[in-house]
Amino acid sequence: MILSRYREGASLAVVARELGVSKTTVQRHVPAQERRDAAAAARQRHRNRAETPYEKALRAQVVRLYGSGMPQQRVAATLGISVEAVVARLEPAQRRSRQEAARLAVEQQGELLPQDEVITRYVQGATMAELGRLYGVHPSTIRRRIPEDLIRSRGRTPKSRPRARRVLVDEEVRRRYAAGESAYALAREFGVSTHTIRTRIPDADWRSRPAGKASAPAPRPAQPRKGSVRMVLALSDEEILARYRAGQSATAIGRAAGVDCRTILRRIPEHERRTHLQAQRLNRPAPGVDADTIRALRARGMSWEAIGAEVGLSAKTVRARA
Repeated sequence: MILSRYREGASLAVVARELGVSKTTVQRHVPAQERRDAAAAARQRHRNRAETPYEKALRAQVVRLYGSGMPQQRVAATLGISVEAVVARLEPAQRRSRQEAARLAVEQQGELLPQDEVITRYVQGATMAELGRLYGVHPSTIRRRIPEDLIRSRGRTPKSRPRARRVLVDEEVRRRYAAGESAYALAREFGVSTHTIRTRIPDADWRSRPAGKASAPAPRPAQPRKGSVRMVLALSDEEILARYRAGQSATAIGRAAGVDCRTILRRIPEHERRTHLQAQRLNRPAPGVDADTIRALRARGMSWEAIGAEVGLSAKTVRARA
């Protein structure tokens, strides 16, 4: 009974309701090779439903339009239904394969091309690729619309003519240059180089710089350097050495003298120059506050913040030195 009802077109759910069992039970009694897939089951449900006059007329219109060569999308847009509704109303034998649908679409698209216009444009020099982009088709579609005797080889494709340039008139160039236009703008308009424009302008009228641009100040002549002459500083060498020995850095001394720190270092004897680590230890704040001092203050019960406030350092610096 299950196989008989299923082969008549009843769905698994309908057979299960009629027999009072589950769909799984019905499915186990139907051979796997006879089970319908989802698409076939949907088509069978459409067949099982009692078709109204509207449904019969709609199915007939779908079959007629699709059989005339329309793609499924155009049929759906014409009738105001979805593409899925169009597919459901077509039998598997009525549907076109992908290759056939693609060939039919190319033919329909090619029929819309103005063949005479395509041939005229091709003879005038347009390439097949350009015509394909213009009409929205593949170049091979354009190739099939052109007679064989008009097909030219690749090397015979005419080149586009260069853009016509304006005739260079010396009087016009001089007049426009005197009115304030630059040589670069004139050269770009007439399609020549700035050197060509320069040859048309008299030397007396030629501007060394564009109008409205302030001229740069003349460079200061370099002072001749003599090997025995040293730069005169605001601080004497003795004062520089005294400040350096007192603990000032070369940068601080140079800032006071208005020179670079390297100029100050050249005034310091080689054996007295401090290394980077020595300068770092010397230039940090409160150099006399060492680890022993901080430990002694901590032994008295002072906190990190209190020690920092007393020696003029932050609590983080005090903790790092301890």
